[in-house]
Order: sequence, then structure tokens, then C-alpha cells
Amino acid sequence: MGDGAPDRPNVVVVLSDQQRWDTLGAYGNPMDVTPNLDRMAEAGTLVENAFTPQPVCGPARACFQTGQYATTNGVVRNGRGPIDAGGTLASTFCEHGYRTGYIGKWHLGDTRTEPIPEENRGGYEHWRAADALEFTSQPYEGFVYDENGERIDFDGYRVDALHDFATDYIRDAAASDEPFFCFLSQLEPHHQNELGRYVAPEGYDYRFREPWVPPDLRERRGDWYDELPDYYGTCARLDETVGRLRTELEDLGIADETIVLYTSDHGSHFRTRNGEYKRSPHDSSIRVPAVLSGPGFDDGGRIDEPINLVDLTVTLLDAAGIDPPESMQGKSIVPLVEDGDATWKDEIFFQTAEVQVGRGIRTNRWKYYVTAAEDDPDLEGAGGYVEECLYDLDSDPHEQINLVGSGRSTYAGTYDDVVADLRERLRQRMAAAGESDPEIEPAENWR
Repeated sequence: MGDGAPDRPNVVVVLSDQQRWDTLGAYGNPMDVTPNLDRMAEAGTLVENAFTPQPVCGPARACFQTGQYATTNGVVRNGRGPIDAGGTLASTFCEHGYRTGYIGKWHLGDTRTEPIPEENRGGYEHWRAADALEFTSQPYEGFVYDENGERIDFDGYRVDALHDFATDYIRDAAASDEPFFCFLSQLEPHHQNELGRYVAPEGYDYRFREPWVPPDLRERRGDWYDELPDYYGTCARLDETVGRLRTELEDLGIADETIVLYTSDHGSHFRTRNGEYKRSPHDSSIRVPAVLSGPGFDDGGRIDEPINLVDLTVTLLDAAGIDPPESMQGKSIVPLVEDGDATWKDEIFFQTAEVQVGRGIRTNRWKYYVTAAEDDPDLEGAGGYVEECLYDLDSDPHEQINLVGSGRSTYAGTYDDVVADLRERLRQRMAAAGESDPEIEPAENWR
């Protein structure tokens, strides 16, 4: 951390659900959806290329809380919780004298609409949360549970209600002599399940009635045409609460002592790549926003290297002066913020399950992805995989042309040469994540 940074800064995480990176103006969205986050990115640190390790709600959250890949922490699909409370983000902060609080959607307790036992809360002390919040609430009403398992009802727009729970906790924690860690897990902009659509605050869909359409969605079937106005509207309301949060920190006199991270669990491809919104290898599923501010991250600029959510887990501890548990598999980006020339890996690794069992790596140029060869593979992995896709992100940033098995030539050889290199790198990343060394069957040449 730089000179003048507090020894034990407070840490606040705001995690949205199913939010694409390009909803932020900082990433190029032209509709002024997120002016507060854009200002936060300008004054703080923007991670240009941030990705989820697993593009579905429960596994992504488990990865973030544990700093481990899904096949290590065991939450390879929804309904596979709970996580081990030892060595988590919250338990590690607790061990170092931090107060910890969790607000919002948990999705790791496997209790659905019932209270989550204390031992299944990942080490958090203060608690205002529900396991499957989408089933204990509607966009304008619902309930969560407190640390005693008592139901707390709320009304008003859900984003605002959860934000208010978080600010209540922050005010209380700020009055003590201990540093605090607050994790606010919003449900928006995730679609409301039983409605099968996104629900913006009243009038906010009208603000975006002629939406900018991300290039990867154009000319693809899906529900983006009808859903983008509400989707942007929910993101706009999330952004407003970020502005209110930062104002609250300033009013409490602790803004200079508090790290704030805003990110999401995964993105949304609006049913363009499969029959639902995520669980695919495309950037629309795996790429997420990531903006940091506060001590150590103000004036951090843009980080271009590929960053995974498990890296951000370790980063928060490192920025607070805490050595991460050896069980965590990420790498702190603090050296990148402090020194733009710091060494960094060239790819991120991700896993998929449920719709298909797959493994992939993404560099700044290439996306390489394989799927399980068996008809009914074990959900935690497979003994063999088949190459599914290769995208050249330099010439095809919106992943429209699958080059795997093409046999075509590049300026430096053939795509088969590229695939051979990526195949070996993927196997190494799978082994590093604790998976067995698989057989990967090359795609058939389709020339």
C-alpha cells in the first residue's frame, strides 16, 4: 500500500448479479447509465478485463468468498453449498480484528427460503440476508433474515432496501474502534425468476427506451430488444446507490479510510448463446465490471491485465495488510496498481457447469474452450474433453466466428498451432486448480 494509507482500512464490497461490464460508461457504454461508477473509475482503479471463474450465481459467489475455483471449494453448480467457513474472506477478516457484515443474496446455504444456520454463513457476524433472495422477495417487497434467524420484511425497491440495510451496518460499525468489512450482495439486475424478465424501478425503463445495443447481441436471436430498457434501468438504480454509499462514507468521515469494490458475479447474454442468460464461455457471460476506490486504489488508473474474481478476493486482504490463507488460489493485483510493470499471468481460467461441463482460458487475444466428451459427465469435471471453440478477440472481439478446427493460417502459422499452445496452457491451469490431467480431443478440421 502507498504512503499515508491506513494500517487497517475498512472494506466494502458491492456485488451486483448478472451485470455485464459494458453497462458502465467507463467501459464504453454511451447512455450515461452509471455516472457515479464512472467517476469512481476515473478517480480510482478500473480493471479493464475482469472475469468470473464460473458464470452462474452460486458457484461464482463461492469462488469469491473462498478465493478458490469451483472444483476446489466444491460448489460447482447451484445448490451445492454450503462452503467451509474456515479460510473464507469473512473469517480471515474476523481473525484480524475486523467486524464483518453480510447483506443481500447468499445463494450458498442450500436453504432456499429458510434461515441459514450460523455455521453456513461463511464467517460473517452481522447478517441481513436470504439464501435465494429471488424467492423471498419481489422487486418492491420481500424479506431477509437477521443473525438470529428472525425474518425482517422490507418494502420499496429491493436495491434501495438492501442498500439501506448496508448503510445501517456501516454507521454502526464506524462508531466502533474496529475496522469493518461489509459485503452488500444485490440481486439486481438479475431477472425476477417467476416473471422471466428484468424489472427496473418505475419510470427507469422509459429513460432507456431506445437502448444502445452491445455489438455481440446485434443480429442474434434473444430477448435483448425487449429487456435492455429495464436492464439498464436497474443498473442505473444500482449506480445511484453507489453514489449514496460514497456520500455516506464521506459524511461519516471515513471515505479516506475505506476501500470500495464494485463488481458482479457474471454477465448476461440475453438468451443469445443458449436458452437462458449465462453459463456460456462468451465474454457476455464471463466478463464483469470491477472498479476500486479508497486507500491504495485512488489514482490507480486502468489495469489491462486479465483479472479473475478469485484475484480480487486476495486483493482485498492484501490491501488491508492481511496475508491471504494458503488455500486461496488467486493473486493480488496490488502490485499492478502500485507498479504498472509488475509481472502478471497472461490468461484467466474459468469453469462451466449445468448447461454443459466446460473449461476455458481467455487471454487478451484468444478465447479457448473445451466441453466434456461424455454424454453425462460428473458435474465436478470429466476425464475427457472436446474442443468447442476458439475466438480471435483481436479480429473478432464479439465472438461471432468460431475458428476451432478451421485449419486456416494466421500471419504467424496456423490456428492449429495456436490451439496446441492454448490446449497445453489450459491443462496446466486445470492441474493448478486441483483437477486431474484430462485428455483433450482436438476438434475435427472443418475445411
